Amino acid sequence: LEKMTDLVAVWEVALSDGVHKIEFEHGTTSGKRVVYVDGKEEIRKEWMFKLVGKETFTVGAAKTKAAINIDAVGGFAYEYTLEINGKSLKKYMENRSKTTNTWILSLGGTDYRVVLEKDTMDVWCNGQKMETAGEFVEDGTETHFTVGDHSCCIKAVSSGKRKEGIIHTLIVDDREIPEAVE
Repeated sequence: LEKMTDLVAVWEVALSDGVHKIEFEHGTTSGKRVVYVDGKEEIRKEWMFKLVGKETFTVGAAKTKAAINIDAVGGFAYEYTLEINGKSLKKYMENRSKTTNTWILSLGGTDYRVVLEKDTMDVWCNGQKMETAGEFVEDGTETHFTVGDHSCCIKAVSSGKRKEGIIHTLIVDDREIPEAVE
């Protein structure tokens, strides 16, 4: 079994539908390039004379654009960088922390990852976009949905401070869930 013998890079990318694992094989003698997303082969090129370049593919339910850049850093050393939506992984994740909230919780022995996309108010739970009902309340808005037989609500309330903006809180069965840091 010669699988993964040329594995040179592994990245974990947190998207709304889950955390995806991207693996990259680069055969520096054959020029072979293989990209795996969540263990599934997305790209395979066996013989390439050009050892540097770029491989593009998509990740996750929303088919997010991704690219692996292969650059020579002197001699036979190579550097591999992952881009998501045209930004470096670091920049993408920094931006994402501003545009999404993520909560990790356990209900009846099952782990759930709930993601709020603040720009669209879409709610994702374990890779599925949820049916939601939004309503205006005295101090902001509430977005209601259910996970299993648990009633969930994301409250959006102004912080009163311009720099902080709106504070989003997940409440499940009348219990506040702390936000996760990914």
